[in-house]
Amino acid sequence: MVKLFIVCVLIIAICVIFLCTNIILKKNGRFPNTHVSGNKAMHERGIRCVQSQDMEMRIDNPHAIKERKERKETKQ
Repeated sequence: MVKLFIVCVLIIAICVIFLCTNIILKKNGRFPNTHVSGNKAMHERGIRCVQSQDMEMRIDNPHAIKERKERKETKQ
């Protein structure tokens, strides 16, 4: 059981090392930015992050026109 655990840990460590070689060996190595906001081609097409669009839509617009008229109640 202990031998199996050690073998599994070694295999996982070797895989992590192979996955990180590009990041470790470069001078300013970083993980690639795979987010929509970091993609130049999508930015040129006008495609943006849904979270950013949602945040912009939730901000109150001071220039917005009220669509509903307030009804004045008459006393009878």
